[in-house]
Amino acid sequence: MKKTVAFCTLGCKVNQYETDAMRGSFEAEGYEVKEFSQEASVYVINTCTVTAVADKKSRQYIRRMKKVNPDSVVVVTGCYAQISPEEVSAVDGVDIVAGTNEKSHLTDYVAEFQEHGMRQLHVKGYEELDVYDETGLVVNTENRTRAYIKIQEGCNRFCSYCVIPYARGKVRSRGLSEIVAEAKKLIAGGYREIVLTGINTALYEMEQIRPDEAGRLPEEPYGVEKVIAALSDIPGDFRIRLSSLEPAVVDADYVKRLLKYDKLCHHLHLSAQSGSSQVLAAMNRPYDREAYMDIVSTLREADPYYGLSTDIIVGFPGEKEADFEDSCSLVEECTFCKTHIFKYSKRPFTKAASMKGHVAPQVKNRRSDRLHDVGKKSAEAFFAENKGRMERVLLEELLEDQQMITGYTGNYIKVYVPYEDPEAAQGMLNQFVSVELLEICRDGMRGRIVERRDQL
Repeated sequence: MKKTVAFCTLGCKVNQYETDAMRGSFEAEGYEVKEFSQEASVYVINTCTVTAVADKKSRQYIRRMKKVNPDSVVVVTGCYAQISPEEVSAVDGVDIVAGTNEKSHLTDYVAEFQEHGMRQLHVKGYEELDVYDETGLVVNTENRTRAYIKIQEGCNRFCSYCVIPYARGKVRSRGLSEIVAEAKKLIAGGYREIVLTGINTALYEMEQIRPDEAGRLPEEPYGVEKVIAALSDIPGDFRIRLSSLEPAVVDADYVKRLLKYDKLCHHLHLSAQSGSSQVLAAMNRPYDREAYMDIVSTLREADPYYGLSTDIIVGFPGEKEADFEDSCSLVEECTFCKTHIFKYSKRPFTKAASMKGHVAPQVKNRRSDRLHDVGKKSAEAFFAENKGRMERVLLEELLEDQQMITGYTGNYIKVYVPYEDPEAAQGMLNQFVSVELLEICRDGMRGRIVERRDQL
């Protein structure tokens, strides 16, 4: 029987990276990778549990796959499997449940199931998630231009709404030599953008950092800066992007240290979660609105066109209309290029779940709709500020039905460039080009390639 496997990935970029690693492991064992909609002998569902909606989606995919091929082996892994293993096991059609620290062992578990036919549960307790699960070098990703490198695992911040520390365990960092080796292979393989990702990238090796007797931190690179410095020394025409940086970990002074690295994109995903200092305190976020704005000001003083994206939760327990308006004004003032909006969802093990003052669903819906509008206008204001500028764009995708080629600027504006010659456009994929930003277009800007080789 031919060995085939298909993957479904829900949730964050870390999950996508880990799916790439699992794909490589199965291919090494002779499996042919199929699309998730196709019939396969093994289905791997990499789940998310950030919200109740994510849990529901995971269950839907599990049931769907067993219908596609009743004889398949269905493996459920990821955060939902880690947090609610018994609930996942009870879903009809599940054969193997594996926690977040078990993904490198899935091929062995599948082989064991195929031999003995016994359902399996491989989930360690939260306290046991204390060793980095090294998946090996990931050099084959689905995206031809941009590659993700996972640099750390776990989180110890315990924000009152967040279940992820329980799903991912203690903070542990990947060895720098492994990160550099993976980056070198990816760059040698033609990738032009390296994205550093993790559960909380700002915590990279922070567990090892201690101030001196005077309270001073090291002058040499430390934390995620250490990774950026090492990758910046690799020869080649590529850029580095941080997937996110937590203001709960770093401040304006630390962010200022990162501005000197030329290969680092002028874009940060800086999760605010709320514009209200009162709500931030209830969320157990160790900063207030002023501290957040200090980071934003530092970046925009260095580069007025610095791209910022964020996450905002609406309807957190106790959030008043004034608090919500604070979130709206924050989004307006920061001119985010992208605002990700989440309606508060009660999560197991979290302090917020037992708080008083839970917001009615219809109120959360109204606030979410309003903030989506504010976020769209904020992005449009940022795009308008960039009109007429020249930006270096990495071209990534052909929209053949629209005769457009798309890519991203360093400050994370999606650019749409019309083309006439499909063959010539194909040849520009995975290339840096200099583009004049002309006008707002869809979720980004329309651009014109400028043939000025001195800028390429």
